[in-house]
Amino acid sequence: MPSYDFALILSRPLYEDELDPLFDRTHGAVTVSIISEPQHADRPGNASCAWQGATLAAAIMEVVEHVEASAEGLHVLQVEADPLLTIRDIADRVGKSADSVRHAITGARGATGFPASEMSTAGHRLWRWSKVAAWYGVDDPQLVEAKPTVQAINGWLALRDVVPDVAPAPEDVTSALSLVIPHVA
Repeated sequence: MPSYDFALILSRPLYEDELDPLFDRTHGAVTVSIISEPQHADRPGNASCAWQGATLAAAIMEVVEHVEASAEGLHVLQVEADPLLTIRDIADRVGKSADSVRHAITGARGATGFPASEMSTAGHRLWRWSKVAAWYGVDDPQLVEAKPTVQAINGWLALRDVVPDVAPAPEDVTSALSLVIPHVA
């Protein structure tokens, strides 16, 4: 089974005492933002992982179930399957050294026009994998599957929040996507 990288935007971060149930359910494969004080609970949280599944949709839905079952009142709001990567992550994915990637970023050697970083956190810049893959000429079939899958699941998550009584069951969404993704991706 392939392993898929994705992130979830959560209704809130988790408290430290909520980590054990999530760890037990996912064997530590899901990393989440945590808080220690209630005044920070009004901001969104996030979870990220590399998860195996028959399809990206199946992997996402399984992790959504684990995350939401691990903490009362916690809901997944959105999914993102085009990860942000560090220089080291990029190097690992494209089979280059970190120094080679740094040179590509600065244009010191070879081709210029490396994609701009998407964000900077704690002095570390992060790049969107789809843009970096395109620049290096990497054909990643998971990125092709990601766009329609993420659009469909984010639509389902929104529908579930607005009118939960009419939102289909997660397994129905996964089943429908498994039928159409080969034709649209």
